[in-house]
Amino acid sequence: MSDKNSASSSIPRPQVLTTRALAAIERFSHIEAVSGIVLLLAAMVALIWANSPLADSYEHFWNTQLTLGLGEFTVSCSLHFLVNDGLMAIFFLVVGAEIRQEINDGALANLKLATLPLGAALGGVMMPAIIYMAFNQGTEASTGWAVPTATDIAFAVGVLALLGKSIPGGIRVLLLALAIIDDIVAILIIAVFYTASLDYLGLVVAMSGLALVLLFQRMGIGKAYVYILPGAIVWFGLLKTGVHPTLAGVILGLMTPVNSKPATERPLDTIGRSFHELIDRFSHSSNSPGEVAKPLKQLQQAQREILPPVQRVQVGLHPWVAFGVMPLFALANAGVGLQGINLDDDVSRNIFMGVISALVLGKPLGIVLASFALVKLNVCKLPEGVTWSGIGLVGLLAGIGFTMSIFISSLAFSDPAFLSSAKLSVLAASAVAAITGLIWGKIKF
Repeated sequence: MSDKNSASSSIPRPQVLTTRALAAIERFSHIEAVSGIVLLLAAMVALIWANSPLADSYEHFWNTQLTLGLGEFTVSCSLHFLVNDGLMAIFFLVVGAEIRQEINDGALANLKLATLPLGAALGGVMMPAIIYMAFNQGTEASTGWAVPTATDIAFAVGVLALLGKSIPGGIRVLLLALAIIDDIVAILIIAVFYTASLDYLGLVVAMSGLALVLLFQRMGIGKAYVYILPGAIVWFGLLKTGVHPTLAGVILGLMTPVNSKPATERPLDTIGRSFHELIDRFSHSSNSPGEVAKPLKQLQQAQREILPPVQRVQVGLHPWVAFGVMPLFALANAGVGLQGINLDDDVSRNIFMGVISALVLGKPLGIVLASFALVKLNVCKLPEGVTWSGIGLVGLLAGIGFTMSIFISSLAFSDPAFLSSAKLSVLAASAVAAITGLIWGKIKF
């Protein structure tokens, strides 16, 4: 006991405080509601900034050119491009890994499990698109039909977390599965409908990057940083091809292995053996750094391999995506200058009304109707603990489009006035959907 007390007392007070603070931050970063709040705050800052006396600096800042040069070779891009086309690839990498895991052992692992979220998600994609087109059919704004079809996973799950433990676990699983299928559909829509004519040389470059990824996997290379080079090659190839380069993240996420690499013994067995070997070597007074280096390295490798790569990607990148990439994206894209929006213009007004109606009404209507039809036709059953009130809650929260809807808006509209109208309507609709979902959840659960 005295040894323990003396060891504790020998730790400097600043170190103790720092350890406690870092532990609190670690716990805080894994609370799902927090990431949604941070995302909302970033969007609010962008809106205030874009409508303040410093509004000109908003556009100027995000259009700032960054140049990287080596001799006569230089690459230049804007901060906005870096966020939307560069950092968002990391967001899509996590999305791809989530999809890969759900297909392997989650809510999409078999047709029986996937039928309800798949049908509900398709209903939640088709109904908003129909409602949007009812406002914009035959106009320049028809290209934005996909804007209200997406669901923001982080924001929707964050709002659900605010309702607390009164919400059955089945509702959260259903919302996650539905949002993931939504993302798959959104990714397919981006690839098919928002891609220019293909440059096949870029396709060759992308394929060479994918081949390098497969080679590294066959070689048993598990270090994440090694895959930065082939990932960059795939990203550049897709950029040159004409496909949106962030899809590189999705492809790499889907290629991430769901099992740890083959080894002569299980990671837990390696940890046990190495641990006992370390104790044995430290028990001898003659031990040296060289003697403990090998078991320490084995411990480190086994610790990494306990989690399969697809989970390591999600765990490792989640804090960076939730508290870095997505808030930066919101800050760079949610700054809509209200003075630049003219809702007296028929097209801009129809975009605004179409997106809001599609997200706030179309999403829950499509999800509930599709779910009702599937259950009544005995194609599937409601998950255990999930009632029709729960389906309604999932539908309302699925109307939070936010990140993905804003992202698709930037691809669908080249006219600044139309883009501003679409972004503002996404922000307004997402806020209404979140508030309505919270009220519904408080009343029904």
